[in-house]
Amino acid sequence: MKLRQKILLLAVAPLAVAMLGIALAVRFQATALVRHERMLVEAAYLQSKETELRHYVELAQSAIAPMVKSGRTDEATRQAAMDALARLDYGRDGYFFLYDLQGRNLMHPRQPELVGQDLWLLRDPEGALTIQKLVAAAKAGGGSVRYLWKKPSSQQVAPKLGYVVAVPAWNWMLGTGIYLDDVEQTLRQLDARAETDIRETMAWIGVIAAISILLVAASGLALNVSEHREADAKLRQLAQRVVQSQEEERARLSRELHDGISQLLVSVKLVLEAATNRIRLAPTEGASVAPILGMALNRLDSVFNEVRRVARNLRPALLDDLGLYAALQHLAREMQAGSTLTINVTQTGKPRSLADEPATALFRIAQEALTNVERHAHATRVDVTLDFADRATRLTVRDNGTGFDVARMQVDPSRGIGLRNLRERVAALGGSFEILSAPTGTLLTASLPTAPQPFSPETSQS
Repeated sequence: MKLRQKILLLAVAPLAVAMLGIALAVRFQATALVRHERMLVEAAYLQSKETELRHYVELAQSAIAPMVKSGRTDEATRQAAMDALARLDYGRDGYFFLYDLQGRNLMHPRQPELVGQDLWLLRDPEGALTIQKLVAAAKAGGGSVRYLWKKPSSQQVAPKLGYVVAVPAWNWMLGTGIYLDDVEQTLRQLDARAETDIRETMAWIGVIAAISILLVAASGLALNVSEHREADAKLRQLAQRVVQSQEEERARLSRELHDGISQLLVSVKLVLEAATNRIRLAPTEGASVAPILGMALNRLDSVFNEVRRVARNLRPALLDDLGLYAALQHLAREMQAGSTLTINVTQTGKPRSLADEPATALFRIAQEALTNVERHAHATRVDVTLDFADRATRLTVRDNGTGFDVARMQVDPSRGIGLRNLRERVAALGGSFEILSAPTGTLLTASLPTAPQPFSPETSQS
């Protein structure tokens, strides 16, 4: 991980963790507050309904109070009281019902089919003994009971809050109730609204967190960009100076080897050849010296060839004298001489003179590529193409070898050092460097602009 990425991570990660903690805390507190508010609303609503039902029952008691207080217990009096209660209603589902204290229904204006039935063992869908609960509340002096009952208007079972009192004189239980499905609907709406508010709050926290993270990241990049650019510029200048100094030193050594040592060795060879010829013409004078002189000549030939090879590697003379294309042809002929490779060098486009640095870079690339092909590719043919395009000078090296893993080579510190150095040299000159390899062969492409371009990280990754 790059230093810039580490700095951004250290700056953004704590902020992201803090915003996540704030979001979780806000959600927890909001959920707890909604739950508490729901409980308060439900309790207040039920309390108001219970008070309302108690008033209704008191009105019903007052309606039949004269009949109860009369002391008459005949059937006609009781029926008159039932008729009076049956006529009392409030709203669509508001009515009064009568049971005896043993659980037998005496009057039900909305469900007359229940009249006369013993419902002492009646259970609601949840298994609760509904009538027994109501009778127990009535015998205890009156009170409210929550239970499930079929709603007359919808014929659906709904939660209901009932209020019952006992009429001991006639062994009755008088009660009424109100259905709570509207209460449940109100509470569900309250929960839905609360959940929506929580989601909106979380969304706002997310937006604020994203904006904060972007601001921190942008600030970090803004603080780093100037230093990064300055560092890149200094590195480019340093790389160019290093490469330039290397090539200057190689050129100096090449001239010294060519103009000094090489000339001296040639003169020695000429002298030895003259001595050999003289001895051959006068064998009686020094026949024993001839083998030694021949051996010396062979060794001097080897030394001469080695010096030429070193001089070529340091700085090819043809590169300065005849140009890049001629230097590439000479390189190909020398490499073919000692191997089974067939190397074809071609030139396309309109030739032009190249500056010293681009010409040297392209020659080194070709030299390194051909050396790698000879050593590792197991190829039989190599095509080297020098293309003079309008805006760039392009060198391609294509072989028919076995190929290699480019990605592994790039990350392996013990392999591909030469190619990585060439890549960096091309990048310093504003060019591009690409290697494509497959089991059928490898293609290397190096392109340098006609005019040097500013160095950039994107170019170095080409």
